[in-house]
Amino acid sequence: MRSTLERTPALPSQGTVEPSAAASLVSADGIHVARSIFVDPAIYAAEKHLIFARSWLFLGHESQLPQPGDFLTTRLAETPVIVTRSRGGAIRAHVNSCSHRGLPVCRADLGNAHRFVCPYHGWTYDGDGALVAVPQERKVGRIDRSSLGLPAVPRIESYRGFLFGSLDAQIEPLADYLGDMRFYLDTYLDRFPGGIELVGPPQKWRLRANWKLPYENQLGDLGHASYLHGALFATNDAGRETEAHGFAMVPRAGHSASLRLMPEESTAEERAWGIEGVSAGMDPELLRYLLAVQAEAERRLGPLRARIKGLTLGIYPNLNFVWSNHALRVSHPCGPDETEIWTWLVLPKDAPDSIRRALRGQYNYVLGPGGIVEQEDSEAWAQQWIGSRSDYPQDRPYHYGLGAGQERPHPELPGMASGLFNEYYARAFYQRWRADMLRDERA
Repeated sequence: MRSTLERTPALPSQGTVEPSAAASLVSADGIHVARSIFVDPAIYAAEKHLIFARSWLFLGHESQLPQPGDFLTTRLAETPVIVTRSRGGAIRAHVNSCSHRGLPVCRADLGNAHRFVCPYHGWTYDGDGALVAVPQERKVGRIDRSSLGLPAVPRIESYRGFLFGSLDAQIEPLADYLGDMRFYLDTYLDRFPGGIELVGPPQKWRLRANWKLPYENQLGDLGHASYLHGALFATNDAGRETEAHGFAMVPRAGHSASLRLMPEESTAEERAWGIEGVSAGMDPELLRYLLAVQAEAERRLGPLRARIKGLTLGIYPNLNFVWSNHALRVSHPCGPDETEIWTWLVLPKDAPDSIRRALRGQYNYVLGPGGIVEQEDSEAWAQQWIGSRSDYPQDRPYHYGLGAGQERPHPELPGMASGLFNEYYARAFYQRWRADMLRDERA
């Protein structure tokens, strides 16, 4: 079936999208995607209302808040948020903006505190978001503080320690939102008896690029590696392994998992998390640890899931987990033309210090602002922004049609499977984006 896309019309700036306008941005089959969705301020304004305000967004991990009074700061799209563990142990989330003049009342990435004080006039809030002190009251008399606390994030839920929040009080439960993505998350998490943790505050850096492209790339774009990252992947065993066994699974449009399902006759060393290609030259202690983890995975996961060697996961709209390099990532939008990447090192909680250092070295070599792969990806995303804002070809949409129609249900794994160069993972993402942009924001 032929897919067509009309020239992109302008959208209103307050998130109100006419169906005819939104429908023209992405074709119904997801094959044609307008360049303007990566650069247009009006489209971005609509995204904030219709996507980010209606989705479950990643807040943090419970391992970052082990004690009462612990806090972290993050964002829901461009809304600043404080996440706290109260004295009673409950986890709460509030907008990080003083009710008096709007300043953030906390500027640290994480820490421990039972009070948050606005630096402008000293208005003070407790860990439950309540306004507990207004210094000026001594001179002008008491005010009604009951309605002046920090606005609460309407919904906050946890899955296996991963904390999500939503600005939509009526959103479906998190477990339903994740759906069969839980199978792929659990395949990673269940291999570690002691669980996992996020290490330190996140690394943060900004790109001149739209938020959708980094997210889309790490949904399942396996085919670019041998080209953009050819010096690293084109001829090594990890690249050949991905070429032979790699594909993407889409359990629900917008979510995806790219992985390698290793053959039944593969060895534990070939299947093991953290071993990319041959283990020759790997630190012997690290190799022993990774093989011990795989042996535990074989026992805990069963024969099918123990053969899954994950690459990347994506949870709509902007959370990625690079399983193969121990990195959790959020693409925070900062407007239509800028994205702030936040990334954390993910480690088994009970790993020895020597193993943690070795895994951190692997992570830093590949990802993060100085990583060899990260620098190449970031340059590509920034160059795509230049191509998207060029005036002349605005009536020439991007083509996401590689492998269209070849995706199929997998006989053993949940979701639709697509091969190494099939762009179904991206088509499904843009189909969900289209559906969200078409919905009535008053509903």
